[in-house]
Amino acid sequence: MKNKILGLIESAVQAVSGEEVAVELTRPDAQFGDFATNVALQLGKKQGKNPREVAQEIIDTIPKNDSIASAEIAGPGFINLTVTDKSLVSSVIHPGKFTAFKDQTVVAETNNPNPFKAMHIGHAFNAILADTTANLLEAGGADMHRVSYHGDVGLHVGKSMYSLLKFVGDDPKKLDSIKPSERNKFMSQMYADGSNAYTSDETAKKEIDALTVQSFTREDPLFAEVYDICKKWSFEQIDELVDKLGNKPTQKRYLESDADEIGVQTVKKHEGSVFINSDGALVFPGKKYGIFDNVFVTSTGRGLYGARDLGLMQLKQQDFKADKSYIVTAEEQKDYFRGVIKAAELCLPELNGVTQNISTGTVKLSTGKMSSRSGEVLDVQWLFDQIESAIRSRGAKPTAENIQGALRYQFLKVRVGSDVIFDVEQSVALEGNTGPYVQYAHARACSILTKGSAPQSFPETDLTDDERLLLRKISEYSEVTERAISELMPHLVCTYLYELAQEFNRFYEHNRVIDDKRQVVRLAIVNEYATTLK
Repeated sequence: MKNKILGLIESAVQAVSGEEVAVELTRPDAQFGDFATNVALQLGKKQGKNPREVAQEIIDTIPKNDSIASAEIAGPGFINLTVTDKSLVSSVIHPGKFTAFKDQTVVAETNNPNPFKAMHIGHAFNAILADTTANLLEAGGADMHRVSYHGDVGLHVGKSMYSLLKFVGDDPKKLDSIKPSERNKFMSQMYADGSNAYTSDETAKKEIDALTVQSFTREDPLFAEVYDICKKWSFEQIDELVDKLGNKPTQKRYLESDADEIGVQTVKKHEGSVFINSDGALVFPGKKYGIFDNVFVTSTGRGLYGARDLGLMQLKQQDFKADKSYIVTAEEQKDYFRGVIKAAELCLPELNGVTQNISTGTVKLSTGKMSSRSGEVLDVQWLFDQIESAIRSRGAKPTAENIQGALRYQFLKVRVGSDVIFDVEQSVALEGNTGPYVQYAHARACSILTKGSAPQSFPETDLTDDERLLLRKISEYSEVTERAISELMPHLVCTYLYELAQEFNRFYEHNRVIDDKRQVVRLAIVNEYATTLK
């Protein structure tokens, strides 16, 4: 509907001015119409004419159509437009298709927690945001490929393996004593113990550095056996938890060990041109580009994160030949990725503009408590347990759907890049801007529809003011979603759904649906409302 109205106004402007002027339509308060434009103000200023006179010329020149019911001049020269009831109904029944990413091949890393560590709340936030970003890209017409990337080598593995090897001694079967439900917590503790040892004990630090090297070579049989068992545990946990978050399955899993060799080779190949040698280490001179200097390859020839990310970019491109590749990471990694992307731009010009980093804010609990008693960051299962407990405390039965709805919505309703203050109690509330509120709104609409049959086609009738207000809000779905897709901003959808549910509540408070003389029309409206919410 909006695009059709836009086309009519653009035709009128062209006829009046002989010029191509960018026309923008906005949504004014309902009392002023359905759309508004300031194009007459732009033209008046450009041509030295009275904007109100220009506005009248445009109105008089609008081609005959069945979409615009009225066009009026407001203020210094705004044009307010009201669409016909028929056009409004049609826009609700036949929302537009989204094409922002049509014919583009897109890759998104939708979960990246490392094995040998617990999956924590920050991982959940990033995974949900990345998965929803992929949903938006897919809705925009992209040929979408979801992948994951995990660090199975490096210092964090050395820290965990230090504790794990002490735990098993010479007998890996001791790991059998750890119940599956306790593995995430156990792995978290192993990593914490190793991290503490690394910073407080010089002897332990040397052992951990040696074990870090072992994570690449896996030459020691005991190391390899414990490593394989715990790596398997980690990925079983990651897959289970990511599924509980409601994410769609990934198509391929990449490991840092896969990307290491190709990344190191790329860095070495560009020594002297892109990377500088500093006492044997290969460094990307980020300060030249307003970032920070970063070591990609150590003096021993070992690749670090930057080298492996370069390797990953190439692996993804070999597999998918993507036009865009999205990575969602915490805010503190923003500058790091600016450097890696700049290095890739210089080393691999064919990948210019492909990799995009979306940086998130920080997750904070409303209680201020971000650590458990052991000092560890809270893991995802803790959050599931808290939400489930909060739902039970309200006398409701927790389900996978309402837990996911509460969790995902609480993360997604905040603008990308902003911090999330996660309030467990508020996340499950049936009042306010929450997932359960929107879920309940949908259930309420479905309940109404069970009491009467919605018509197969929308009846042709003049709409009442209240019916029109609700349909007007439903008609905004395509515009909001199109913007959310083009800007990759899921919070726009959340805000819209909340406002839509509120609009329906206002309508239902003053208008009977069942056993009303307008029941058929109103059931049709309720059906479109429920469909849009879903």
